[in-house]
Amino acid sequence: MLKSEFISVRIMLLGMSLAVSAALASPAAAFDINAGVTKESGPFDLFKFGFKAYKNGQKEEAIEAYKYAAEKGHTGSRWALANMYADGDGVAQNDFEAFKIYSEIAQQGVEPGSEDTGFFINALLALASYYKSGIPNTPVKTDLSQARQLYFQVASTFGIPEAQFQLARMMLDGEGGTPNVQQAKKWLNQARKSGHPGAMSIFGNILFQEGQSVRGLAFMTAALDKCKPKDCSWMQDLQEQAFSIANENDRRVAVSMAHQLDVAGAE
Repeated sequence: MLKSEFISVRIMLLGMSLAVSAALASPAAAFDINAGVTKESGPFDLFKFGFKAYKNGQKEEAIEAYKYAAEKGHTGSRWALANMYADGDGVAQNDFEAFKIYSEIAQQGVEPGSEDTGFFINALLALASYYKSGIPNTPVKTDLSQARQLYFQVASTFGIPEAQFQLARMMLDGEGGTPNVQQAKKWLNQARKSGHPGAMSIFGNILFQEGQSVRGLAFMTAALDKCKPKDCSWMQDLQEQAFSIANENDRRVAVSMAHQLDVAGAE
């Protein structure tokens, strides 16, 4: 699994769990196992205890609390456990164990409007990433068709820009199905309107290749102002290659347009 991709997806989706964060901010017993939180406590009390223990660096206690809560069906605790196994955070890294827990969350499904929606989406994206690369020395083998299907589910049902971006990349490369440039452009266009720099860069490159030099170069240039340092290298390569081909007038207009795109946000 591509760990950097997994982490960036998870960070993006944390915002979808605001209902959980708000609940954690409500009055609760002090962080102390003697305050009445035991393995027999309710799943949400265990989850709150685990969350506070994790924040205090007591990861063994957090894992124990999450496990008890997960056994009682608490989705957020399963999600937290899966993340810790995937990252080797407080426990030995075990992608297969993480995969199994994410699979449980995905199989459980989610009701429309549920506060568990963010956990469900994250599980689907994590599974898609695992299927895209496989997990060595486990029964989880590369399955590009399954990965593409999961990205499509998240992109179409929940409108998540990262899923739209990953789906488009697979469509462009013909991974997990036949290549489809027009459908890929549609998904890239949706994702870049949400400010996804990778989608903006590839969308711009496609436009450039199709002869829309100024507009394409503008999107590729604007993407460089939005990307995170670790993701900028490949986007810069695309932009520089196009920049070297474009004429001087197109370059000037594209740079000006890129600034306007950046100020206006989605175009």
